Order: sequence, then structure tokens, then C-alpha cells
Amino acid sequence: MAADVPTRRALLTGLAALPVAATAAAAERKERKPKKRKPAKPRIQHVDVAIIGAGVFGAWTAWHLLRAGKSVRLFDAYGAGHARASSGGESRVIRMGYGADIIYSEMARDSLKYWKDLSDTASAPIFHNTGVLWFAPQGDAYTAQSLAWLQANRVGHEQGDVSWLQNKYRQIQFYQGETGILETEAGALIAARGVQEVIADAQIEVERVVMPAPLFSKRIKKHTLPDGGTADHLVYAAGPWLAELFPQQLMNKVVATRQEVYHFGAPQGDTRFASPELPVWADFNNGRIVYGIPDLEGAGFKIAIDVHGPVVDPDTMERQLSPAGIAEARAYLTQRFPGLANAPLIGGRVCQYENSSNGDYLIDRFPGQDRVWLVGGGSGHGFKNGPAVGKRVAAHILDPKLAVEPRFSFATKGSVAARTVF
Repeated sequence: MAADVPTRRALLTGLAALPVAATAAAAERKERKPKKRKPAKPRIQHVDVAIIGAGVFGAWTAWHLLRAGKSVRLFDAYGAGHARASSGGESRVIRMGYGADIIYSEMARDSLKYWKDLSDTASAPIFHNTGVLWFAPQGDAYTAQSLAWLQANRVGHEQGDVSWLQNKYRQIQFYQGETGILETEAGALIAARGVQEVIADAQIEVERVVMPAPLFSKRIKKHTLPDGGTADHLVYAAGPWLAELFPQQLMNKVVATRQEVYHFGAPQGDTRFASPELPVWADFNNGRIVYGIPDLEGAGFKIAIDVHGPVVDPDTMERQLSPAGIAEARAYLTQRFPGLANAPLIGGRVCQYENSSNGDYLIDRFPGQDRVWLVGGGSGHGFKNGPAVGKRVAAHILDPKLAVEPRFSFATKGSVAARTVF
């Protein structure tokens, strides 16, 4: 009998396994309890807070404020999770290892709970628990600091040397002397759909309005909105548009740069580059980060090179992938993922980071305006922390005496310098 023809025993074994597989799939489905989202509440003319920008920061700020009993209106010129937004696109990474930047580790841990809860009640999953694999040369300080935090905080993880890496992930070519950490509780977030789901869960509509800089009426002591409505507080969570709205305060302090991501297709039947065989991964060598997401929801194997590109205008930027960028991604695949060396490019995206000068978020009052907040500076790593950022902004509005985190203040934002946080 030919080697590629299945035997009767193999067929019977496969058939016998079907009920088990079906039972396992059914059990997995039972873990998710999607709920029917209620429609948005009716719009009112005067609100406690008007939020400009329906990306991940604005959406979660609205969610937290509404849960605290505040009235909110949410504005965005292009809508929620749109193609020009830093919060748009297919997927993002959520991890907790941030080296010595403990503030981001804590925010990511806090955010993960909110993302999981949202995902569990959404019509389709938002969080995919793929795990996140970080590998770097042995002795790398950032890796050691991340590992120390994971251990101290009892966050699920595995670790090992290059032999451990090679045995666990044979589809990746590792180099001698490398070490790795697998965050078992982390993974990937579905980006645009996640933002839209947050807004739906908040029961709020996104009003497609171009919002100008703050207009405060001294006569009524409220901020006037474009349609004649009013708000006690304004939150500008406009991402790469912040500097355009506030050029005197933010020019060269928050800058949008062009970034590219690529999706490659594995051959039919080759599951090595999809979850669960491959986690989200990040290669940190000599300060250069290349990262990727396994094939999720049929999008293909995603790869991105985390280096700031040229400064761009998010409104007018043409979003075609560059031949040089594709060639660089292919060269990397040939070295690290040889099984994808000849894989076809099946998709990609040109997006942007909105980089702050020090790589830290901007969460501070507009100078001289106690009731106007500017929120942004995601710097390529902000999406995962959307719930924690929104929670922090809401806390400031609920308690005006709450001190601003110094790292997130205007005072720390000078001219933009190249700093990659991932």
C-alpha cells in the first residue's frame, strides 16, 4: 500500500478521536459567555465629559467614566478603530515584561484583566492567550529585569537557555548564547474590533465630528461643543493628531512616524506558524526589536520591525508598503523563520506611532486649563495599556487633587528623541 494512503486502522483511530475533539471544542466555547450589547444611550446636550478621539485611550476613558456614573460624549473625525488610527488594524501584543519600567508592567497586568473580561463577553474573541516569547542574548539587562519582575509578582512564565528555546520552538532559528522567557498569561489583542467592542459595551455612540481646540465660555463656565452642546471637562485623546490640535504646546513633543507591518502566508497544512504552536514573539538583539504575531483568525504570520520611520501626516499619508520594507522583512524570515523564506506576502499595513519625546505617555492637564486633559504618546506600545490609561484619566477627573504621574507630565516632554519601548 502506498505510503500516503491512510490505512483502515488510521481512519478508525481518527474517527474515534472526533467525539473527543468535538467535546473539547464545545468546552472551549462554553468558557466564553458573549452578552448582547445594549444600544447606545440617547445623546444629551450637556455632559460631564466630552472625549475627542475614539481610539483605545479615548474608548477606555469613556468606559471607565460611564461606569463611574458620569455622562459622556465621544467624538472622532473618522469613527472608531478606523484605518488611519494608531488603534486600527488587526492585532497588537499584550505582555507584562518591561525591564525596569515597572509602571508599564503594572499597567499591563491591570489592563489584561479588563481585556479578558471584554473578550469573554464579546461576540468574537478580543484576547488570544497565545503566550509571548521574548528572546535575547544571554546577560541582556532588560531581559533579566523583566524576569525578576515576573518572578516577584508570580506572573505565569517559563524560561530557558538556547537549548530550551530550540527544543520548544523548532520553527525558529536561534543563535548560540541566546536565552528566552515565555509569558504564559499574555498574548495578542484584536485591535480595531477591540476598540469598537469597548465602545459598544460602554453604550455610547461615536459622533463623527472634527473637534477644534478647546473653546471655554466664561459666561456659562463650560466648554462649548460644535453642535452647541456643552461639557464640564474635555479629554483630547487624539493620538497622532494631538500636535496638530495643539502645535504651540506639542510640536516636536508628540510626533507621528510611519510604520509598516507584513503578513506572510504559510503553506497549506503547515501549522507551525499559527497558534497554539507558535506564540507572539519578540527578538531583542543589540537594542533592535523585531516582533510578530502567529497566524490568528486567518490573517497570516505577522512581522514588524520596531524602528521609528519618517515623520508623517496621518491624514494625508499614502499607505502602500515599500519594496525595501518587504525585502527587509523577507531577509529576517530567511534567517529566523526559514520555513517562511519563500512564503507569499498576503497582506500588510502602513500605520503610525505617535511618539512622545521620552517614550512615555502624555496624561496631563492642558497648561492653564484645569478641566482639559491631553492623553496620548502611545509610542508604539500604548494599545495594551488602554484600560489602565483610561482608568487613570477617569480617576483624575473624579478626583481633581490626584497628582499627575511625573513621567506622564508635560514637564518631561522635550524634543522627540528616538526611543523604542515596544
